[in-house]
Amino acid sequence: MNRRDTAGFTIGIEEEYLLVDPQTGALADEPSEDILSECAAGVDASVGLVVPEFLRAQVEVGTAICNSISEVRSKLAKLRHSVADAARKHELATIAASTHPFAEWSDLLHTDKERYNVLAEDMQAVARRLLICGMHVHVGVDDDDLRVDLLNQVSYFLPHLLALGTSSPFWRGEKTGLMCYRLSVFDELPRTGLPSRFESYGEYLRHVQVLVDAGVIEDASKIWWDIRPHTRFPTLEMRIADICTRLDDGITIAALYACVISMLIRLRRSNQRWRNYANMLLDENRWRAQRYGFDEGLIDFGRGRIVPYPELLEELLDLLRPDAERLDCVAEIEHARDIIRRGTSAHRQIAIYDDALEGGASKDEALKAVVDWLVEETVKGL
Repeated sequence: MNRRDTAGFTIGIEEEYLLVDPQTGALADEPSEDILSECAAGVDASVGLVVPEFLRAQVEVGTAICNSISEVRSKLAKLRHSVADAARKHELATIAASTHPFAEWSDLLHTDKERYNVLAEDMQAVARRLLICGMHVHVGVDDDDLRVDLLNQVSYFLPHLLALGTSSPFWRGEKTGLMCYRLSVFDELPRTGLPSRFESYGEYLRHVQVLVDAGVIEDASKIWWDIRPHTRFPTLEMRIADICTRLDDGITIAALYACVISMLIRLRRSNQRWRNYANMLLDENRWRAQRYGFDEGLIDFGRGRIVPYPELLEELLDLLRPDAERLDCVAEIEHARDIIRRGTSAHRQIAIYDDALEGGASKDEALKAVVDWLVEETVKGL
């Protein structure tokens, strides 16, 4: 395989941000609708889109289709900058974190849009608690059956990706003890978690149709697994990750995901595949990543024991090197080592909070210090 042959490779990223008052750190519960229109006017369609999310205090961006990791980074940086600039004009700021350190979900209003109105009505308090933000990574896979075959295999690696990007250690002003509390909130919705396994794309469609015919869902967009075949696009959409406060950390996770997809396709061409493990086992690693991030390791099912995450990462980097070279993203995946050395956003948030308390700050002041850091870090390096 030609190491530079990336014909047909496509990738895109969606991110969700929270709008906050930089003076108080509180969420902007009713931000001006002009922010979205100004963002949309300032972003060319070739870069991506800026759209409302479930809560009025949220903004979602999505890159246009990209053909390289460097291109997706460039477009995502422009989108982040556009949203931050528009918010600043309205005396607000953006934060890239999967939960707000102290906001109360019961105080917030959802966006008045048909899809979100239906969601709020169907899910009631479960939907109203969705004060969470995520990062979704789309990698193009044109072949329908291949997309489902990859769906069955990729689940093994999802906890490894989650552990590298945790950013939701706080909930309603409390340290949760979890590095990723976002999944605890999201998992209250139906049709979440690790995906089911299917023998073919046709089998997947038949299962979806059962729910559609029963009137439970309108289409497969109401299936919110950690990874899923996208409803409208020929992509495999990874959804497990928290949004990374630092842009480059998110790009690392996206690059690793793309390389995993490339590696599995490479194995398939040699009549090999990654071993499938029961969700019962994979869920244990999912929980470990949610609870500890990368601090306490993950289970290596081949060895039958917990292995320190840095050791697992080095094994993964070696495994993915041919794919990273082909996709020209060696530096991006190796940035994972830097994340391990300094910690994720969750590590930094907890350290800032604890340091502020030890320095004599009140709990409210310590939480505000966390928001201040998130505001600064969200736009660093753009």
